[in-house]
Amino acid sequence: MEERGARPGRAVYERLTAEEMDEQRRQNVAYQYLCRLEEAKRWMEACLKEELPSPVELEESLRNGVLLAKLGHCFAPSVVPLKKIYDMEQLRYQATGLHFRHTDNINFWLSAIAHIGLPSTFFPETTDIYDKKNMPRVVYCIHALSLFLFQLGLAPQIHDLYGKVKFTAEELSNMASELAKYGLQLPAFSKIGGILASELSVDEAAVHAAILAINEAVERGVVEDTLAALQNPSALLGNLREPLAAIYQELLAQAKMEKAANARNCYLQDDGENQDIYDCYLTQAEIQGNINHVNVHGVLEVVDDALERQSPEALLKALQDPALALRGVRSDFANWYLEQLSSDREQKAQELGLVELLEKVEVQAGVAAANMKGDQEQAMLQAVRRINKAVQKGVAADTMKELMCPEAQLPPVYPFASAVYQRELAALQQQQGELCQEELFVAVEMLSAVVLINRALEAGDASGFWSSLVNPATGLAKVADENAHRYFDALVKLRQVQGVDGAFLSWNDLQATVSQVNAQVQEETNQVFAVSLINEALNQDSPEKTLSALLLPSAGLDNVNLPVAPRYHLLLVAAKRQKAQATGDPGAVLWLEEIRQEVVRANQDTDTAQRMALGVAAINQAIKEGKAAQTERVLRNPAVALRGVVPDHADGYQRILEDAMAKKRRTGDTAFWVQHDMKDGTAYYFHLQTFQGTWERPLGCHLNTSHLTREEIQSAITKVTAAHDRQQLWKANIGFVIQFQACLRGFLVRQKFAQHSHFLRTWLPAVIKIQAHWRGYRQRKIYLERLQYLKANVDAIIKIQAWARMWVARRQYQRRLGYFQKNVNSVIKIQAFFRARKAQDDYRRLVHMSHPPLRVVCRFVHLLNQSQQDFLAEAELLKLQEEVVRKIRSNQQLEQDLNLMDIKIGLLVKNRITLQEVVSHCKKLTKKNKEQLSDMMILDKQKGLKSLSKEKRQKLEAYQHLFYLLQTQPIYLAKLIFLMPQNKTTKFMESVIFSLYNYASNCREAYLLLQLFKTALQEEIKSKVEQPQDMVTGNPTVVRLVVRFYRNGRGQSALMEILGKVIQDVLENKMLSIHTDPVHIYKSWINQTEAQTGKRSHLPYNVTLEQALSHSEVQRRLDISLHTLLAMTDKFLVAIISSVDQIPYGMRYVAKVLKMTLAEKFPDATETEIYKVVGNLLYYRFLNPAVVAPDAFDIVAVAAGGALATPQRHTLGAVAQLLQLAATGKTFSGESQHLRVLNDYLEQSHLKFRRFVCRACQVPEPEEHFAVDEYLDMVAVSKPVVYITVGELINTHKLLLEHQDWIAPGHHDPLHELLEDLGELPTVPDLIGGNVGADGSMDLSKLEVSLALTNKFEGLETDADDTSARSLLLSTKQLLADIMQFHPGDSFKEILSLPASGPQEASHKRLMCRRQACEAKNSELLQRHHSLTAGSLLSLAEKQRRVLRNLRRLESLGLVSASDGYQGLVDKLAKDIRNQRRHRQRRKADLVKLQATLQGLSAKTTFYEEQGDYYSQYIQACLSHLAPGSKSSGKGKKQLSLRYTAAQLLDKGVLVEIEDLPTSHFRNVIFDITPGDEAGKFEVNAKFLGVDMERFQLHYQDLLQLQYEGVAVMKLFNKAKVNVNLLIFLLNKKFLQK
Repeated sequence: MEERGARPGRAVYERLTAEEMDEQRRQNVAYQYLCRLEEAKRWMEACLKEELPSPVELEESLRNGVLLAKLGHCFAPSVVPLKKIYDMEQLRYQATGLHFRHTDNINFWLSAIAHIGLPSTFFPETTDIYDKKNMPRVVYCIHALSLFLFQLGLAPQIHDLYGKVKFTAEELSNMASELAKYGLQLPAFSKIGGILASELSVDEAAVHAAILAINEAVERGVVEDTLAALQNPSALLGNLREPLAAIYQELLAQAKMEKAANARNCYLQDDGENQDIYDCYLTQAEIQGNINHVNVHGVLEVVDDALERQSPEALLKALQDPALALRGVRSDFANWYLEQLSSDREQKAQELGLVELLEKVEVQAGVAAANMKGDQEQAMLQAVRRINKAVQKGVAADTMKELMCPEAQLPPVYPFASAVYQRELAALQQQQGELCQEELFVAVEMLSAVVLINRALEAGDASGFWSSLVNPATGLAKVADENAHRYFDALVKLRQVQGVDGAFLSWNDLQATVSQVNAQVQEETNQVFAVSLINEALNQDSPEKTLSALLLPSAGLDNVNLPVAPRYHLLLVAAKRQKAQATGDPGAVLWLEEIRQEVVRANQDTDTAQRMALGVAAINQAIKEGKAAQTERVLRNPAVALRGVVPDHADGYQRILEDAMAKKRRTGDTAFWVQHDMKDGTAYYFHLQTFQGTWERPLGCHLNTSHLTREEIQSAITKVTAAHDRQQLWKANIGFVIQFQACLRGFLVRQKFAQHSHFLRTWLPAVIKIQAHWRGYRQRKIYLERLQYLKANVDAIIKIQAWARMWVARRQYQRRLGYFQKNVNSVIKIQAFFRARKAQDDYRRLVHMSHPPLRVVCRFVHLLNQSQQDFLAEAELLKLQEEVVRKIRSNQQLEQDLNLMDIKIGLLVKNRITLQEVVSHCKKLTKKNKEQLSDMMILDKQKGLKSLSKEKRQKLEAYQHLFYLLQTQPIYLAKLIFLMPQNKTTKFMESVIFSLYNYASNCREAYLLLQLFKTALQEEIKSKVEQPQDMVTGNPTVVRLVVRFYRNGRGQSALMEILGKVIQDVLENKMLSIHTDPVHIYKSWINQTEAQTGKRSHLPYNVTLEQALSHSEVQRRLDISLHTLLAMTDKFLVAIISSVDQIPYGMRYVAKVLKMTLAEKFPDATETEIYKVVGNLLYYRFLNPAVVAPDAFDIVAVAAGGALATPQRHTLGAVAQLLQLAATGKTFSGESQHLRVLNDYLEQSHLKFRRFVCRACQVPEPEEHFAVDEYLDMVAVSKPVVYITVGELINTHKLLLEHQDWIAPGHHDPLHELLEDLGELPTVPDLIGGNVGADGSMDLSKLEVSLALTNKFEGLETDADDTSARSLLLSTKQLLADIMQFHPGDSFKEILSLPASGPQEASHKRLMCRRQACEAKNSELLQRHHSLTAGSLLSLAEKQRRVLRNLRRLESLGLVSASDGYQGLVDKLAKDIRNQRRHRQRRKADLVKLQATLQGLSAKTTFYEEQGDYYSQYIQACLSHLAPGSKSSGKGKKQLSLRYTAAQLLDKGVLVEIEDLPTSHFRNVIFDITPGDEAGKFEVNAKFLGVDMERFQLHYQDLLQLQYEGVAVMKLFNKAKVNVNLLIFLLNKKFLQK
């Protein structure tokens, strides 16, 4: 703050004028008051531990009473609990200003200071604070309270800051003006100590003398004298302790010096006027406060010493010291106090860096915390004992109940697994005995984690399973993140293996499975490592390393042998090479299974080669021995696989093989190694002595040359076998020779036959004729003989034929019957298939045909029968609907009652304030001032829309109803937007509509605003759009407003998330420069060349596009720019396409509405055209501006005064242009021929944009997204509130009046009714009151008002006629469904006219009996809903007659038609059948929704009832002030009663006239007014000439209601007329308590 203004010094002897002296005095008073405010502020900050506003703002901050109530809680917490402080965070005060309930806070504070005993002399009035009528008195009371609390040792001392603080000249001037405005004088703050002392009922002179003696002793500085003076009984000082006498002396001397210095400062400022001895001397309260301060400090040192020694006994004794006056100290909690206070002391030392004494407040807080911990510990131990008992009993439900007890301080448990907790805890208890809390905590924590894991496994919730598995509470070891899915699969499989009985997995199961999976993973890891080593060895072509890798145990390969190592290496290298060729990957590696296959193959090859070598060796040995039979036997060895060995030629084989061996035999050949060539070209070496083989040639190996190889043996065998084959060939072909001879003979016979056939063909006609005559003769002869025989035996023939036919038919029947009986199951399946096929066809016709036949409907009408579950669900639904309706109506009534009580409270409070204003002007009610008083008592003094009058209240409610209708019915505002000029639409939207929806600040208003956008967009497309392209080429109003709204606020953050990173990359790349204009590139090249060389270029500077492109350097630079542009654009495209979910939901939903509306209006438009329009909205209008100008949308941070560089802006523009072309599907052509290389990229990107737009439009409906239903406003506890200026309110009203016929063309539209309720257009003064802003210093139209929106048409009534018709139709359909099940037909005429048979009636009766049984079980639920059970007792014939009668009634109502055979009714039945499943699903969803709604309504009912109780108590409290107060107390006092003659009341203006009684007789009429037994009730007794005439009960609230409704005169006894305002004043004046 600035220095206070300079004051004239005493050295200046210029005489001041009277005005200057007055101004100086006012400045001094203002400075003094500001100092007192600063002192109060700092003292309250010390008590509340929070920062308060500056002194100039402190008065306004105290008006709501919140700070005062908090202060009261500090020293009287029992009187002012924190939960009773209204608007503790001051949110209501900041939003709407003062509320009448803020007076509760003030009253709490006044109760608190009365409770501690502060003298009532210092008490301010409630209106002094609430209405700011006398704030200096409030500050005066705070100063007195500080000194009083300091005296009691409950608060620090307030400090004198006079002359020590500085204020600006403006602050001093404003405060002086404020004090002069209210005409207030400052109280004597310096006299507070004396006043407190004088309030004591003792000898004031003795006290005064004792206090002066103490001050003099303190001045002398002798400790013994000071102690003696303090111990003087007349000083009324308590809690004196002799050991602290020296400290008393020191502290009192210091306090006296400070007070004397402050007093001298005041004397210098105020010229020493009004000096008092206590300005320099300490008062009794100050002395007592300092003594208490020393005592408290001494006890705190004892506490600190006890904490240092860790002595609980010493600490408890210190805490119980009366000087501390601690609350709640308990002897059995000494150890808890020691632990808690030691912790607090250590923490304070760490924060300050040195050990300091704990303050009294900190000690009190520590005691409270220790008490809480001790209570919690005791409650915890009791809860643990109950848990152990419950576990021992073995009842899972009881155990679960105790585990859920919060006192046990256990982790959360889950009731669905109560059996698990019981079983595991019982087992643990049997092992360890009684469980303590720590053991229970660990066990329950682990069990809960295991339960959650089992639940996640059961539900298939992998994410929930993993979060529970890695929870430290689970206690599982070695849980690896990468194995999460394997753990999940393994545990699910384990549950399946255990089955239903063992479905719950224990902790041991979980740990075992985790360990098993880890082992499997480790094994697989080792195998992968081994496979990599094998492949590495193959790459190095090292058979030794290959063998070493194959022998690794982790590889898991069996039968790997050292001699086969070369074969392993050879086959694996070949397989790896083959895989590389097949896959085209030179780096392809072999997998474990491929390696295993090659190892097996190598082992098989080795075994085959070994057996073949042994077989060849055996053959050579047999040849040497010369035994032909043995040779032949070994030649047939399958291991050698020799071909063509014939058993009969053993000698031949022996002979030729001996010859071959003799030819190969060499002298001295004694080598034992033999080489065998395999089919794949490899060699196998075999040792003839050891019979061992190898694939690698042994060192120093000499091959045996006389040993026959397999190939040589095969060659010899082939020769012998070929000679044998030739010999056997002729023997084998004897049959062939015979066949050849037969063929020759056949040829000769066929030749002869051909000659004979030629002869016959030549005479064929004659041969045929001869044969025909002969056959005819024979047949006629046979026929005549048979005919004659048959005629002779006709009867016998007929009998035989009958028996034959019967036998044939019977045989066919028996065969068919036997076949059916044999295949009876197949017959049933075929019949079922055909029936199912027929049923499928009929059901398909029922579902897909718009008018299905009646016979098809009859086939499925049985599906309409209701099961027991259907009846129960329907009954529960009806019951919930009824309860919801009843709750809604009950809440509406409670809300109306609360509104009425709110008005009554307002009337009572306002009446009290008005009365005080009246009393301040007039003390008595006389003839002269009765008119003035009558006017002043009127509550409605032109105070605007929210004043307490019936007319203004109705006007306010009408506006609340109107804006609720506008908010919830978007069609009105949607039409109004398009009736205004386009330049005014944006302003109207921002100023009115966005304010009406509170800028979508919550889910409800966001949903309603989105509905407005949807309706307005549909309206605009419907009325103004000729073709889809108009939405792109034009400037649609709604699209502009939607983009403008969603691009600010949350939409701006979305843009930053989508584009921020890629744009920042562009801006950070200082070298980035993209230019696609060849001419610009050419000029830049020329300029760069000239700058580098310092010579003028020989090339021309101005060229055409083609000339620029003719230079290779230009083309090179253009290619670089285009490549960079594509790379940057692709980054932007990826960022946009991958961020669909980050686009605001509102933008996506509007895009969806735009797409659907365009498709509906333009069905011929292609999908491409519509997607272009939607893409234009999402990219061009929403995203593109942020790409082009990111600094304008705060996408990137730009320094103040800074801007984007030109190259950066040019780069972003190029990227935006390319993205725009991609979004619209356009390509480069014409003058941009050099950019046609980008067209392929644009086409690909356009397809990506289409997919992006399609995904963006896939959003749920707003009802699902915002979780909004029709019960939202009925369940909400608080009404929706909008804030709107008076000018906007009037302008909206004016627009609606001007365009109401167009907005709401229907005469019965609710809008017309609401506008009629509002009446004519009001002016600004009408809405804000005539006294507000009368000085013209403010624009009244910009004043804000808050409207709590309500629905005038909130009701649940339905049209009775419509309900009756629907009930009749439902009953008819039910009867028809019953008839059609037992009496099918092709038409209703056939069904209803033909009588039912006996079996049909019996079947119908059985069905009805079953239905009656179901209904009987639910009779209580359905007793009020007879429509569900109507007609159940009627027979089929009666139902037919009733249906015919109902059809005639329905036809008269126009619901059905007989001309089409009642096809409409058939369609409705078919629809009911089709929707049966959907109806059940919808009913289930309705049940869930209604249950949630009922819970919300119950909570709202509870809230309203609590509010009602509180309002009732408040009204009773207000009315209790109307009870007559008595200045003296004592027994036998009569109740206060007023007695006036009629003449006196006439003079006061209270009585206006008495019918049929002259004024001259008024003196004979006496009115006695006596308070009733209940507060606010009065009994008026009229007497004429001393005779009782009439008695009348007068209710104070009825008078206020009449005043509220504007009734000026009321009747008493139906004869006397009285002035309501003056009667209220009279009652207040005489009966209202101060």
